[in-house]
Parts: sequence; structure tokens; C-alpha cells
Amino acid sequence: MIEVSHIRKTFRLPVPKTGRLAAVRSLLSRESRLKEAVKDISFTIETGDFVGYIGPNGAGKSTTIKMLTGILHPTSGEVFVHGLSPHRHRRQVVRRLGVVFGQRSQLWWDLPVRDSYDILAAMYRVDEVAKLRRLAEYRELLALDEFLDTPVRKLSLGQRMRADLAAALLHDPDILFLDEPTIGLDVVAKKSIRRFLKTINREYGKTILLTTHDMDDIEQLCQRVIVINHGEIGYDGTIADLRGRIGLPTRMKVTFRGRPAVPDSWLSPFTIREQQDDTLTLECNRRDVTAMDVLREISLWGEVADVHMEEPEFEDVVHRIY
Repeated sequence: MIEVSHIRKTFRLPVPKTGRLAAVRSLLSRESRLKEAVKDISFTIETGDFVGYIGPNGAGKSTTIKMLTGILHPTSGEVFVHGLSPHRHRRQVVRRLGVVFGQRSQLWWDLPVRDSYDILAAMYRVDEVAKLRRLAEYRELLALDEFLDTPVRKLSLGQRMRADLAAALLHDPDILFLDEPTIGLDVVAKKSIRRFLKTINREYGKTILLTTHDMDDIEQLCQRVIVINHGEIGYDGTIADLRGRIGLPTRMKVTFRGRPAVPDSWLSPFTIREQQDDTLTLECNRRDVTAMDVLREISLWGEVADVHMEEPEFEDVVHRIY
């Protein structure tokens, strides 16, 4: 579906002047420096994949999305969507793409939402029957009826995001690019957006590439994650493999029926972090030992009444790569 081969993107930035008359000197100066935003990135995305594309601010996420959609041209390397280059075959590729930028809207600010959909349908040459059929589906999935006749400028952030998602899908694209779709949303709005994205990926077969700083979005939605930092890919694989690669400890809180008889040493590779009467807090690396091995070992110390396990926060895992 998407093939990215050794793409780079370099920007030429003016060098700011300092001192007296700095503004005037900056206007007259042609001195500049090169900023490499994306460095030799390659990956492929198959039909129906839901991929998270994450990294810190300035890592190159949005620049990559803009090259995939044809907004920016790569300085070198190639991008192919359905075998076509987005910047060489812009019209053909754009019809296959839906794009949502969380901080920008493709809806007309002073018009009712319904009118924006009519304009977009005309722009993409979507016939009336297809437009009404798709809108009926998205009106139900995104609960659009409550604000279809409301001007976009009067929508809440959550309502506008739901409206933008429907707008991006109105021409029935195969691929959906999402850049921070849940930014600034409350818990209820985020849950609604995530539920919708799961539906269109699993039931409608849409291929989705998601960039976000919300690690809950990644954990709940994505089958695969690509981590970019300083313009380079640091990881490409599943979330489970990423956890294993980083090796952050799993924490286990074990309660015994009575105070456990903790020996001076034990066989399994785990550490006791805290003991409070009948409760032990343990840490173990799941690459070295399984939870069952730990439980078998500590069951020799007394009768186990309860076990609570805490996996490392995904955000902590990702920060290790940054």
C-alpha cells in the first residue's frame, strides 16, 4: 500500500542576525544553513495495517506525513502510494488518501458542517447517492446529527474532530493519515474517536498511519509502531517486541497469608523492592524470567493470597528509545 525508500528532506533556513539593526541586516542577508529534518528513512505499510508513527517534537513525523501526502517533495529518495508517487501523480494519489491534522481543519469555518460536506463531495466528484450513503454511516458512527447544521466555528474541539474525520473519509479513501487527532480532547471524546478508528480499520479495511504524543492512542489502536528521532528510525515492530527490547522491569505485588519466610538468597532472577508485613513488592525482567517462575519460587516462602502485576508504562518504554 505504502512504500518509502531512503527518503530525505532538507530545508534551507536563514541565519538570524544579532546586534544593532539585526532586522534590517537579516532582510539584506542571504546567509543560510541546512536543516536535515528526515534522514534516510525506509519502511513499507501493507493494506489494512494500523501503524503508529511516534517521536518527540521535531523528530520528523509531520514532515514525513507531508511527503507521503505530496504536500512536500523529498530532497532524495522515493515515496509510492499504490505504486504512484504523491508529488508526481498528485491528483491520482490524493483521491486515495484521507488526511486529518489535529490542529487544522479542512472544514469551512463560517459554514454549517453539512455545507462543508457538500463542497468536499463536489471537489472529489462524489455523486449524491454515494455521498448520502457514506454520510449516513458516519453520522451514526460519529454521532454527527447533533451538530450537522451548526457553523464549524461554534463546534467544540471534540465535535470538530469528529466532523473532520467524516470529511476525510467522504470520498472513501483507502488510506487515512492522522496527525495528532486526539490532541486537546477530553477522555470521553478520545474514547469515541478511538472506537471509530478501530471500526473503520477492522470492518472497513482502511489502512491508517497515526502520529500522536498520546501513548494510550498507540497502545489501544496500533498493531505496529515506528519510532523516529532526529529524523531517523529507531524502532519498527510490535509494541510487545518493543517492551521486550527495552527490558524495563515488571512489578509484582504479592500478598501472603501471614508474613512470608524470605530466605537470604533464591534461584530466580528477581529483586525484592519492598516488604510490608505480609506483602512483598518484586521486580523482574520478563526477558529473563516468567511470572510463573517467580510465583513458583515465592510460593515456597508461604501461602500466596493475592498477586497484582504492573507492566511498565508504554510512555516509559518509548522514552528509553528517545
